[in-house]
Amino acid sequence: MATRLSSRLLILPPAATTTPLRPRKPARTLSASYRRRRTRLSVAAQAAPSGGAVAPAAAGEGEKKDAGLPPAEAQRLVEFLKDDLPHLFDDVGIDRSAYDDRVRFRDPITRYDDIDGYLANINLLKAIFRPDFYLHDAKQTGPYEITTRWTMVMKFSLLPWKPELIFTGLSIMGVNPQNLKFCSHVDIWDSIQNNEYFSFEGLVEVFKQLRYYKTPDIETPSYLVLKKTANYEVRRYPQFSVVQAKAEKLTGSSGFNNVTGYIFGKNASSEKIPMTTPVFTQASNDKLSDVSIQIPLPMNKDLNSLPAPNTEAVTLRKVEGGIAAVKKFSGRPEEEIVVKKEKELRSELLKDGLKPQQGCLLARYNDPRTKSFVMRNEVLMWLNDFTLE
Repeated sequence: MATRLSSRLLILPPAATTTPLRPRKPARTLSASYRRRRTRLSVAAQAAPSGGAVAPAAAGEGEKKDAGLPPAEAQRLVEFLKDDLPHLFDDVGIDRSAYDDRVRFRDPITRYDDIDGYLANINLLKAIFRPDFYLHDAKQTGPYEITTRWTMVMKFSLLPWKPELIFTGLSIMGVNPQNLKFCSHVDIWDSIQNNEYFSFEGLVEVFKQLRYYKTPDIETPSYLVLKKTANYEVRRYPQFSVVQAKAEKLTGSSGFNNVTGYIFGKNASSEKIPMTTPVFTQASNDKLSDVSIQIPLPMNKDLNSLPAPNTEAVTLRKVEGGIAAVKKFSGRPEEEIVVKKEKELRSELLKDGLKPQQGCLLARYNDPRTKSFVMRNEVLMWLNDFTLE
C-alpha cells in the first residue's frame, strides 16, 4: 500500500497572481470513483519554492490561519491537470509554463530540482519505455496541494522480450502561492512501502517487472490495471464473450476439445474463428467445484452474429466485465499450487478491505510444452463494490 506522508505543505502566501496557461488540445481521461485519501506532502522532502518561504507547522498567537487556495483557483488547477497530464508522454507534452523553474520532483528512485531536469526525465522515459499514461482523478488534498491518481504502462524496448512494467500510484503536487505554479511533484507507488528517495525497495520493484513471462502473440481480453500492489493487480475488464463447456477441475483439460472444436469449425456454419488466449477455467463456488472451461472470443465478434454450437455441451456466454483482482505466477499450474494461490489472494484482498466474490478463475496462457519457468498463469477474482482510492 502507498506510504502515507503526514505533513502538509505550508507556505506563507503573499497575494496570489494567476499565471495564464496556454490552451491545450482535448484529451481522453479515464474516470473512476474515489474515497478521499489523506496523503500529505512531506515538508522535509522539499526546499522552499522560489520566491516563497516555508512556514512553521503551527501558527503563532494572533497570526491569521492561511485558508489556502481560493476554491476557484483550486478547481482551475485541478481541471488544468486533467487536461494537461494525459499529454505527459505524447508529442504535445506538458505545459512548461505551469511549473516553477525550480520545481522539485521526487519518486522512489529518481529526483530532479529544476524544470529542465524534470522534462529531461520525461524525455528519457519516452525514449526507453514508450509509456502510456492514464489519469484517473485529480483533486485538492491540502491548502496548496493537489493529488492525482494514475496508471503508467511502459515497455522496455532495450530487452529482446520487451517486458511490460506497470506502476500505479499518486502524484502530490505542491502549489507556490506566489504565482500559483506547481513547485513540487512527489510520486508514491502503490507497489512498495518505502517511497522515500532513494528506495532500494523501489529499485527491486523495477527489476522484478523485467522478468520474462511468455505470452502468445494472439488476441487476449483487454484490461487496464487500476492498482498494482506488491501482491496483486486490480484490473478493469470491459465486456467480452466466451465459448464454454463443463470441466472437472480448475487445472483439468476436460471440455477443452469441445470449446476448441467450436473455434476450429465444428459449429452451425463451419466457420473457423481465430484462436485467443488465455484458456480460462472458472469455479463458481467457494469449494472450487462446479467448474467450466472457457476460451475468449475475438472482440470484433458480436455474440448474436456467432454461429451456433453443434452440440449441447458447448454454449456461448457474454461476460459483463468489471473489476478483478489478479495474482500472476509462473510454473506448471498444478491443482495444489492453484488452490494455494487462490487462498493467498483471497486472504490478501480481505486484509486490504476488498470484497472478492465466491469462486475464482484460472487463466492459462501457454500450451503444456512451454518451459515451466516462463509460463504465465493467473488467478482472478471478481470484486464487489471496488472504489479506487
